[in-house]
Amino acid sequence: MANSDVKSKRLTGTGAASVGRVRLRKVSLLVSNVGPGRLTLTNGNGGATVFDVDFGTDGSHTLMLPDNGTLFENDIYVSAATNVTALTLFYA
Repeated sequence: MANSDVKSKRLTGTGAASVGRVRLRKVSLLVSNVGPGRLTLTNGNGGATVFDVDFGTDGSHTLMLPDNGTLFENDIYVSAATNVTALTLFYA
């Protein structure tokens, strides 16, 4: 995986990232000043929850996933993006 090209996809709400089978390597997001943020990603629409993280109020946050990242076999699906203004997924 170290030799794979890393790509990115910017999203502003819930739904499919439409990137297919990938390994998520990094997430950057902007949380509004309304309240704490929460991001939930599933393995495709209706699939198992793979990533579920809470964030503080207001500001940008970046999470690096260790090693080769997290595998999403059936596309990355944003099932919840509470108080998240925008997010960028970095994947390979």
